[in-house]
Amino acid sequence: MHVRPATGPDAEAIRAIYNAAVTTSTATFDLVTRSAGDQEAWMDAHQGAYTAVVAVDDDGTVTGFASISPYRDRAAYRTTVEDSVYVDASSRRTGVGRALLEELLARATAHGFHSVIARIGETNDASIGLHRTCGFELVGTEREVGRKFGRWLDVTVLQRML
Repeated sequence: MHVRPATGPDAEAIRAIYNAAVTTSTATFDLVTRSAGDQEAWMDAHQGAYTAVVAVDDDGTVTGFASISPYRDRAAYRTTVEDSVYVDASSRRTGVGRALLEELLARATAHGFHSVIARIGETNDASIGLHRTCGFELVGTEREVGRKFGRWLDVTVLQRML
């Protein structure tokens, strides 16, 4: 497996991994799957400093993706970013998530960002554990800020200073 920048041909694999998370989990609070057009816009938004990377196995199959996004719109927040990491169900617990997150952190550092925020659905223990392993610290819990699958959801907020 290796990690590299996401490119146009990766869009459909990224969309499939993301849409599986939309329909089966609280890893994302999106309620509607991404269309091909939505995915194209997402790919366009994740170039340059706000990058996206993919993990690819030896056969060239995308097994996961991760991205850096602006944390907030206001200018004072521009040195803080938010990360997202998604791994295909068949590749979980194989080191893909860690490889993706470590690459994101290296890229965030190289682009001069100061802080990375992870906002994780409270029941996603694997993601919380991954982030803690990569040096993130708990900074708080946002109570009942989302609603999916008929229940209120908390968000665990973790942060890593670069």
